Amino acid sequence: MLIFRWLLFLLLIASALSFAFYLGTGQMHYRRWGFTILKWAIIAGLTFFAVLGLSRFMLI
Repeated sequence: MLIFRWLLFLLLIASALSFAFYLGTGQMHYRRWGFTILKWAIIAGLTFFAVLGLSRFMLI
């Protein structure tokens, strides 16, 4: 579980940095990278909560 938390945290930081680079430079590829990284952060978060819910379901 700790790995998923760190992965989600690092993905969100990378996405925020990418959007900051986009705002600073105006280059579209930074925005594209930001949305791609954000998409994977959302997928990682949903996976984390699915595993968490499944583990609670299995214990009951």
